[in-house]
Amino acid sequence: MSNVFEFVAESRTESGKGSARAMRRAGNVPAVIYGHGEPQMLSLNHNEVVKHLAHEEVYSHILDVMIDGKVEKAILKGVQRHPAKVRILHLDFLRINLADRIKVHVPLHFINEHAGIGGKKGGVAAHTMTSVEVFCLPAFLPDFIEVNLVNLDVGHSIHLSELKMPANVQIVELTHGPDHDLAVVSMQAAKVPVE
Repeated sequence: MSNVFEFVAESRTESGKGSARAMRRAGNVPAVIYGHGEPQMLSLNHNEVVKHLAHEEVYSHILDVMIDGKVEKAILKGVQRHPAKVRILHLDFLRINLADRIKVHVPLHFINEHAGIGGKKGGVAAHTMTSVEVFCLPAFLPDFIEVNLVNLDVGHSIHLSELKMPANVQIVELTHGPDHDLAVVSMQAAKVPVE
């Protein structure tokens, strides 16, 4: 958790679609923060939000949400985007208590795809996941989970149970039993065009 992201917000009282539309026209993003207390409606500057969301780490970090000058610790639980434009329509923040374990999706970073055993044979990595949900105390939340493909041969896969996890961090899916040990990535033979 190297970079701290701070979202500056103002509390708002008006709710409803009309209020949200007016806020967006004024260059703001409607949002809500909930958990550990009463839900609170917020307004954030659209351009600042877009800058923050350009960083992958913001989705798996403990964030500082400054509401009317007071900082709340939270994680980003939801982002609603416009289907055709670069426009953020709504944000959901979840307040956290640093003493409580949280569930967060953390991105997977794949390395040695072409330098590994399968890659040198012309194999192509087929990613079935790009992130994994983890369960841990906020202090142990990783920025990402590295998946090393150096020993992955053609026809083989890497499963959730094979990921090298930081201490004190669990994969949520694996807590449901052995049938939930899903494949994360597999190395497939490259398709050769038929003459």
